[in-house]
Amino acid sequence: MRVIQDTVVIAAVEKMCIEANCHLCEDVKSAIEKGRKEETSPIGQYILDQLIENAEIADSCNMPICQDTGMAVFFVEVGNKVLIEGRNLTEAINEGVRRGYTQGFLRKSVVADPFFRENTKDNTPAVIHYEFTEGDRLKITFAPKGFGSENMSRLKMLNPSDGMEGVKEFVIDTVLKAGPNPCPPIVVGVGIGGTMEMAALLAKKALTKPIHEKNPVEYLDRMENEILEKINETGIGPGGLGGKTTALCVRILVYPTHIAGLPVAVNINCHAARHAEVVI
Repeated sequence: MRVIQDTVVIAAVEKMCIEANCHLCEDVKSAIEKGRKEETSPIGQYILDQLIENAEIADSCNMPICQDTGMAVFFVEVGNKVLIEGRNLTEAINEGVRRGYTQGFLRKSVVADPFFRENTKDNTPAVIHYEFTEGDRLKITFAPKGFGSENMSRLKMLNPSDGMEGVKEFVIDTVLKAGPNPCPPIVVGVGIGGTMEMAALLAKKALTKPIHEKNPVEYLDRMENEILEKINETGIGPGGLGGKTTALCVRILVYPTHIAGLPVAVNINCHAARHAEVVI
């Protein structure tokens, strides 16, 4: 059994909170730069230039890429030979968020109750999804989620007979309805299968996949490219002001489901698509 001190987890999470919010991931930056080279709309080119400049300023000044530094979302893989000593893992992650958002002067956006809405003043609690694996390592993926894009999420329980075409239509319709609200160019996460909540979880997790990474499942890779092409034909464009760069990529994850169902969830990320990962 490998023992990991809670202080190690806290420090790692604190660092990730600051770095993910202030430094644009290379895969996302490369995708925006690629979009700029291919964009034909003058206003679209101008918006993409602004996004690139904004990311460079944030990086050099260690300042947030966006004022909405999001609700802290984590995907955590816990090896079966790992023991966290001190605070339990959930408490350690929340303490890391508390320190990261305070020390990094990041906006605290979490309210304690969805109706009475008193701010918790430290951006906790985080949303944490656990997966238990073999081995002696702890892998933490952090994906802060701003709500300009989160509010554009949709879920639909399709009929099995709707098939792939039904899924494609739903995803494209979701992007059309979102319009400029999620700050395009966007990253589109799609979860298919399982139950209602599993589809939503898959869509969220899909957003943590590297933009340049090819889907290892051939038919899903084809679907991603087909949906991306259709989305970029909508003309929504950068900032919603017109152009061909509406989305940077589409990522799909699937899970076994019931014979009577075809759950589909769509979760959209803004152009920043922030995420960070650490293995302890």
